[in-house]
Amino acid sequence: MVKKLRFFKIILDDENLLYFPGTFLTGKVVLELDEDMPIVGLFFHIIGECVVQLLGSGGIVSGDKENYIDFRMRLLGDNLTRVDTQSTLNLNASMSRLLVLSAGVHTFPFRLGLPLGLPSTFLGKHGWVQYFCKAELRDPNGLVHKNHQVFIIMNPIDLNQEPSLLTQPFHSEIEEKLGFLCFTNGKIICRVRLDRGGYVPGESISINANIDNNSSAKIRKTCAILTETVQYTSKNRIIQSEVRELASVEKGKIEPNSSDQWR
Repeated sequence: MVKKLRFFKIILDDENLLYFPGTFLTGKVVLELDEDMPIVGLFFHIIGECVVQLLGSGGIVSGDKENYIDFRMRLLGDNLTRVDTQSTLNLNASMSRLLVLSAGVHTFPFRLGLPLGLPSTFLGKHGWVQYFCKAELRDPNGLVHKNHQVFIIMNPIDLNQEPSLLTQPFHSEIEEKLGFLCFTNGKIICRVRLDRGGYVPGESISINANIDNNSSAKIRKTCAILTETVQYTSKNRIIQSEVRELASVEKGKIEPNSSDQWR
């Protein structure tokens, strides 16, 4: 039976595999057969899920899972043709309900409205948010031919819904004293200011900073780093955190008792 099936694939209409909440996921399942082939049915499953796994030396220490999409449809076959792959197919009772696909190419389109509020696709060290489609072609011999296709969800952040981040600038000041025990070598003061408290991907972040080196030590360099902090939650508690460096810029040395500015 396997040799009869030349091609079996899920093809999404968007070649970039990128979709947004509230839009439609559209595509088709394409089969190509070398000769006629009896089948029980063609089944399609769309899944969106979040999985958190904290691994230890003995396996999974803690984990959790949340489903966002769990949609099943039957692209070919009726309610009586669905067969549990764990059980034995009774051919005498089911032969009258078998379908025969002729040799050649067969196309089965699908269309699903994606729910609003879906989180963006994400892949991390201890978990992921993933969306994918599965197709199963089942034949009378109990064989299940499978195909799998991942797609990407992007849920843009609308900062217009967070006016406080747009209207209130960010300001921070850090003071570090240098020395050992009772001996002091002065202090370093760093003042950082951003024009607002929120940005979206693709925007430039303008950094305004003053570094006052009121010490006898030379500062070799200053560096601004944009980091991302990811918290993994399982059973309503944070089980792990991950910090990623997204971008960085550097400036040169600052001599003792001198200052430098970022503009």
